[in-house]
Amino acid sequence: MKTNWKAIVLVGLLSSATTIAGFKLLDEGGERDVIFKEAPTETLARFTSTGLPAGTPGDFTYAAEAATPTVVHIRSTMTRQVRSSRSQMPDFFRDFFGEDFGGSQRGPQRAEASGSGVIISSEGYIVTNNHVVEGADELEVTLHNKGKLKAKVVGTDPSTDIAVIKVESKSLPPIVFGNSDAVKVGEWVVAVGNPFNLESTVTAGIISAKGRGLGIISQEYARKYGNSGNFEGDSPLEAFIQTDAVVNPGNSGGALVNLKGELIGINTAIASPTGSFAGYAFAVPASIVKKVSSDIIKYGNVQRGYLGIMLEDLDSRKVEEYGVKTSLGVYVREFTDNSAAKAGGVTKGDVIVRVDGIETNSVPQLQQAIGLHRPGDKVVITVNRDGKERDLTVTLRNRTGGSDVIKREESSTALNTLGAKFGDLSGEEKQRLSRYKLEGGVKVLSVEGGKLSRTGVEEGFIITKINGKAVRSVKEMQQLLAGKSDTMVQFEGLYADAPYDVYTFGFKL
Repeated sequence: MKTNWKAIVLVGLLSSATTIAGFKLLDEGGERDVIFKEAPTETLARFTSTGLPAGTPGDFTYAAEAATPTVVHIRSTMTRQVRSSRSQMPDFFRDFFGEDFGGSQRGPQRAEASGSGVIISSEGYIVTNNHVVEGADELEVTLHNKGKLKAKVVGTDPSTDIAVIKVESKSLPPIVFGNSDAVKVGEWVVAVGNPFNLESTVTAGIISAKGRGLGIISQEYARKYGNSGNFEGDSPLEAFIQTDAVVNPGNSGGALVNLKGELIGINTAIASPTGSFAGYAFAVPASIVKKVSSDIIKYGNVQRGYLGIMLEDLDSRKVEEYGVKTSLGVYVREFTDNSAAKAGGVTKGDVIVRVDGIETNSVPQLQQAIGLHRPGDKVVITVNRDGKERDLTVTLRNRTGGSDVIKREESSTALNTLGAKFGDLSGEEKQRLSRYKLEGGVKVLSVEGGKLSRTGVEEGFIITKINGKAVRSVKEMQQLLAGKSDTMVQFEGLYADAPYDVYTFGFKL
């Protein structure tokens, strides 16, 4: 008991030695640099990264007390458009009265969802999952002290399933960021969140794996945006921390912390055939969370550095097939246009074994190492070529092949928020609408997520007005939506099979 007591005291001392609290916002040309509250980098050789002596059973009380006040409950409200068909109407009625008779009924319906979030700044910034806030018209945050605040979305990154929201408050308790790269398999962790609307719930477990690439985000990516994707050029980034701490629906966006109460991940997904916890859960590492959230706050979107290569994991069969001299690393299959790696001296058939001295034994590990950098950053790539290792300095590029920061374009961001593909009307469709004194519109080609999916708008819907102004093409739609982020926008439209039924709905972009 004495040993445990001393360990707990030591945890408190180490935690109190964290760097100066802070989330400084420095205005420079409209951009804001963000400094998170972080744990000290110093470590004691005889202690584990949890701050406890190696082999000492974990005491979860300190972690729970430190982390719980920083985790919030998020309730999102959205409007869905309900469509019910009366297809059982006898054909002779349709023949007599026309196709519009007995047609579909549509109407708005309110829906709610909930999740968790973690306070990362006393200024009111909160990090959560993108899927927790996607498509929401309204967000309400419940603090640990039961206080309720309205929140707005600052920005989202579907490629990592991370989002940042903000409430108007200047005295919130921010969480301390830990070093997610230093955590070890077998280490105790605590998950804090709001499962099943049960506020401030704490569970414990161990880290059972690191660098998991499950294809969860990639599958959602393909479902919503097609194989080519639409993440402003960003590809899905998965390098999950796997834990057996109990995580259930509502925990999404909550904190995964070590025994010092330091954030090492944002709980994102569970592996379950039933939708409830079945043994394993997955969290986005804090290193990725910190990079993504700081970019969102400063630039409005995520700045990703790219090597510009097509990668492949190795196994014994592929080692023999490709004739490489090592099975540890990531095989370089091909280069993209304007590849930074190729310009830096990487060649096809190389095996990348380290990035800045950190081992990269799988594609997710390599993606994580590169994903923490911005365009223009220099990284040291260690490759195994013909059995010999060599270091190459590579300057990362942005998705267009340059090294500049790519700012968010308001019109494209608004379209992405809608979560649909749009097209101009054909001449025949325009002529048909002209019978009803309409000059044209923009046709919804497919609905793949986002705001429109929450309203229930279906493929074939024609948007005729935005904020009361007629819209006749996708280009006009982009112009009308430019600069409308974080503002209420009203849409008006109809379905070609029922042109007299005009639908109006609105939400905040």
